[in-house]
Amino acid sequence: MRLVVLGGGESGVGTAILGKKKGYDVFLSDFGKIKENYKEVLVLNDIAWEDEKHTEELILNADVVMKSPGIADKVAIVKKLHEKQIPVISEIEFASQFTKAITIGITGSNGKTTTTMLTYHLLKSGGLNVGLAGNIGKSFAWQVADEDFDVYVLELSSFQLDGIINYKPHIAIITNISPDHLDRYDYKYENYIASKFRITMNQTEEDYLIYDADDEAINNWLQNNKTKAKLVPFSLTKKHETGGFINNDTMEMYINEEEFTMETKTMALEGKHNMKNAMAATSVAQLMRIRKQTIRESLSNFQGVEHRLERVLKIQNVQYINDSKATNVNATFFALDSMTTPTVWIVGGVDKGNDYAELMAMVREKVKAIICLGVDNKKIIDAFGNVVDVMVEVSSMSDAVRTAQHLTEKGDTVLLSPACASFDLFENYEDRGRQFKQAVRNL
Repeated sequence: MRLVVLGGGESGVGTAILGKKKGYDVFLSDFGKIKENYKEVLVLNDIAWEDEKHTEELILNADVVMKSPGIADKVAIVKKLHEKQIPVISEIEFASQFTKAITIGITGSNGKTTTTMLTYHLLKSGGLNVGLAGNIGKSFAWQVADEDFDVYVLELSSFQLDGIINYKPHIAIITNISPDHLDRYDYKYENYIASKFRITMNQTEEDYLIYDADDEAINNWLQNNKTKAKLVPFSLTKKHETGGFINNDTMEMYINEEEFTMETKTMALEGKHNMKNAMAATSVAQLMRIRKQTIRESLSNFQGVEHRLERVLKIQNVQYINDSKATNVNATFFALDSMTTPTVWIVGGVDKGNDYAELMAMVREKVKAIICLGVDNKKIIDAFGNVVDVMVEVSSMSDAVRTAQHLTEKGDTVLLSPACASFDLFENYEDRGRQFKQAVRNL
């Protein structure tokens, strides 16, 4: 069997290693440049590879192709594979056939990483032999090749779900759905929604789907489509017989006829969106029979996720917050919603078809000044130019932070929550967040 891997990043190299281990004839091809550390791994494992090109005769003779999530279906080589009816799958699909471990798959437009990390923290604290993979850390395929976990918590993007055929998580979570990555889905929101729901398409009556019952797109899909999985909703307001809700500052969970309650003020995470993330993760912990006391302790000592509403420093009584992971409007909505003091908002980057109208009320209420940090800020200026008194354009993170310092008074907050992708001025959202933190420390 010939396995061709497209993309020489974490998921590609992990898949190549697993494929080699399982006896495939493996070839890896990357149209860009492969990082030196990955090249070393490929050479060490005796895996044939190429970069900065795709040689068709070495690719189109594959029995199966694993495509990295960052490569779009519109790319010429992928189109040719489809024409030849060669299966093109994701790393998740490929790796899942070689493990008997239970998988917990987590998707959604926002909150995925926090929910994934929190779920992993709860299960690990509960003594389970658990791995963490997907969009985080060491790739799933690589871990299946080298480790022996009983359970995996997987953060899954829609791109990874697009490439599944038979994969099914025992427990699936959809945190929420809002317009994102529409450039990959012909600018049709319904295509993106359908992509997210692929997480449940192979689930059976033995499996579970945990979801945000306050989310309009999720509810509409569930009204018009069927899943075999047992439904476990969570909500900030609505009580369900099974699932979780918030009642007078107490989180109440009812799963498998077991009740679990915890006061929200004793939790480490703050903000309404984090209550939802906590309910989703707690649902998993209950389904996996983690002790109540362990769940309480884990929810109160969880450290949070870098670049997601991360408190950096307080300087002259001004709080600087790094929310670089907010790469779409919905994530920024939650960030602004959790602000309790006048806010200087740093926003901008590569626009993914954003509609800023849903932020209007938040900006009027919370934001005293806007700093645009992107190559093209026209849409942001058009949306909010008449809403705030001060609007400034800058071209570097250090300028953004220095400008913010001049615009703040004691008791204010400076929030980096870009609502956009980072690829115009930064390598990725991590680079953007780290530059922000460095610039704050340099004040």
